[in-house]
Amino acid sequence: MSKYPDHLSPGTPRHRSTRRQVSGVLSLFQAQQVQQFKEAFQLIDHDKDGWVTESDLKDIFGNLGISPTKKMLDDLLTARPGGTGPRPFAAQEEKGINFTMFLTMMSERLFEFDTETELREAFECFDEGDTGSVKVDEMRKWMSEVGERMDQHEIDKFLKSSFSDRQGNFNYREWIKVLSVNDESEAPQS
Repeated sequence: MSKYPDHLSPGTPRHRSTRRQVSGVLSLFQAQQVQQFKEAFQLIDHDKDGWVTESDLKDIFGNLGISPTKKMLDDLLTARPGGTGPRPFAAQEEKGINFTMFLTMMSERLFEFDTETELREAFECFDEGDTGSVKVDEMRKWMSEVGERMDQHEIDKFLKSSFSDRQGNFNYREWIKVLSVNDESEAPQS
């Protein structure tokens, strides 16, 4: 009989039987997206050591026919996840970016929400009469055929809201106002 609990006794596997939780940044993407980012990261990680370093960036830029400046390389390598810009590091090896950092950087860029002005300008492209609304049928066409295409269920859910009227118009100005109010109410109070 051992003086240690069974899970710490020699010969007993030390892994937990419960499933590990997915890293926060991994949960933001579908498995296929993570795989695509992994492939992109591996293309940049020229020496295949799991870190994108200055040497890796020089190689990839060289393959593209670009001669990066020292400042450009430093800016790229020190723009760490969650940061607002470059930060000085004591050791050269700390300037590298691993896959988790890379994925976090991608999520920060992909999930930045459009500002109120950008949203208004995007909808105004469809609003020829400056009425504050656009035709639901036209929106349905664009949402299913252009850019980041949405499936019919997503489009129906979006357009069959209280912002669509019986004449088939989507009031984007009111929708943007509601988004702005919700965004402000979710911001931390100071």
